[in-house]
Amino acid sequence: MPRDAAPAQGQPAPDLTASPWTDLDEAGNGLTVDNFLTTMLSQLVTVLRSTVTKPYAEQFGLTVPEWRILALLAHAKELPFSELVTQSTSDKALVSRTLRLLEDRGLVRLTSAGNTPRKKLICAITEAGAALHDQVMPLARKGQAEVIRMLSPEEREAVYLGLRKLLRAQG
Repeated sequence: MPRDAAPAQGQPAPDLTASPWTDLDEAGNGLTVDNFLTTMLSQLVTVLRSTVTKPYAEQFGLTVPEWRILALLAHAKELPFSELVTQSTSDKALVSRTLRLLEDRGLVRLTSAGNTPRKKLICAITEAGAALHDQVMPLARKGQAEVIRMLSPEEREAVYLGLRKLLRAQG
């Protein structure tokens, strides 16, 4: 919940100065589902997707999944389909549908590698896709910076390093 958001009806206002994680034991005693890391991250991602990412993606005629795929391919230039699915954190069906839509618009190129029944699909960004990405990226950076800068420099560093540490530990 954003800092200035009202609590749900019948719920006490959250104490924004206390952390239920500070003295957390190994069993997670006292931890409620609304304070699970997964719950909080999921809620944050949902809110940021609609308030930050969706507006600039839609400004350029893209959906959020299309922007995510386009941005990943712009960074990598070319990826096997399976790697694109992994990096996008989306399911195969969504990535496949999104790629077909982007291909129809001339923003990505899909090619099959090999002559076996399980051909490897290679996904690459086109010049038009790269040009669109370059138009969207300044707005994407600005939107992300606005959210990140809501935190103090110390909080930014702690959140960034903490998230990187958790990603390394789970990977």
